[in-house]
Amino acid sequence: MIRRILLVLVASFLAFTGTATADPGPVTANDVHAMDGCYTWSRSLSQGASGEDVRQLQIRVSGYPGSGAVIGLDGQFGAATKSAVVRFQQAYGLAADGVAGPATFSKIYALQDDDCTPVHFTYGELNRCNSDWSGGKVSATQAKANALVTMWKLEALRHALGDRPLTVNGGFRSVSCNSAVGGSATSRHMYGDAADLGAGVQGFCALAQQARNHGFTEILGPGYPDHNDHVHVALRSGRLWSAPNCGI
Repeated sequence: MIRRILLVLVASFLAFTGTATADPGPVTANDVHAMDGCYTWSRSLSQGASGEDVRQLQIRVSGYPGSGAVIGLDGQFGAATKSAVVRFQQAYGLAADGVAGPATFSKIYALQDDDCTPVHFTYGELNRCNSDWSGGKVSATQAKANALVTMWKLEALRHALGDRPLTVNGGFRSVSCNSAVGGSATSRHMYGDAADLGAGVQGFCALAQQARNHGFTEILGPGYPDHNDHVHVALRSGRLWSAPNCGI
């Protein structure tokens, strides 16, 4: 993974001053001279902006929509995106002004690998079915893109639970892989936007309860049929949260 000079400078400034770093001005040439291995933003982004760079930002903050909400990945920097940026900034001790500028992008660069996955998760964890993401209910390209968003939501969940490792037991399944494990005919695993989590050090209920804040509209856990040994999180139309043993 490419390590950015900018990250080091920002971290040093924080350590020296002991204060949050604001994003007061635009991204400049000095801010982008060390290109990120995944994606490099070339301007500051605030409410009213639009474009692919906004959509890329939305993917990274998709785990910070607020309780029960979901961030649209439409490339339009609206009020919901601003609120998500504020929550992301608060989570990492940045000045929470809702403007994505050098300090915010520096933190994102530090959190992602060169393939755009967050540093604590991999495509391999989200696909133990096949190597090319084919055979699901959507195209292979879409399934892989959905999994990327899921990983960024999991990164937010992980951070909220103390940055302790999450155990990912499964993700994408082709139709045949889903049938082989007895999955539901409507399983979100076939769309690439689902993940099954082991208890890890957090415990099932902590995972299920916290997941409500990170963009998952489907949360199934202990007390729901066949989910006493894992917590299932996914994105679906409408909301299905059911983990009765955890008060959900």
